[in-house]
Amino acid sequence: MRLCIPALFVLLAMLFAHCQSKSDFDKPVIQIGIVVSDLDRSLNFYKNVLGMQEVGTIDLDADFGKSSGLTGGAPTQVQVLKLEDNKYATEWKLMSFDSLSPAAKPLHIQDGIGMRYATISVSHMKPFLDRLRQNNVPLLGDCPVELEKGRYFVLFQDPDGIFIELIGDE
Repeated sequence: MRLCIPALFVLLAMLFAHCQSKSDFDKPVIQIGIVVSDLDRSLNFYKNVLGMQEVGTIDLDADFGKSSGLTGGAPTQVQVLKLEDNKYATEWKLMSFDSLSPAAKPLHIQDGIGMRYATISVSHMKPFLDRLRQNNVPLLGDCPVELEKGRYFVLFQDPDGIFIELIGDE
């Protein structure tokens, strides 16, 4: 009986490892690249208003930009942000280019195609609401809106018009 229990644990561990290795993905993280009109203004917003952490910088030179098809040869620097410095946290990559023609800031999520908004789950809404107010970031609609007892929804936009929704406890 003593031999059976450790053998069972070894068998379960091997089965779990086998199931884990079937993924086509290296890690369960999505990295999102966002072209912004003013990199410093956007970095200030995401770091000081939302509380993201800057975790790295990627230099894209003209050769890589062209050969990869990313920029057509325009060099840029990508600032990588995360909600927390964790290898499984989503990466929010900000970059800017000299020759941008900014689009009109949307009023609602249906005012354009493509990525329109990001949802961030927060533990407590108050520190975020305080920072939004301190930085004169207007809330949209009748926010905060109560979803269920004690949980709220808040919607606002980043400096270039990407909608950000926060969902969390009061």
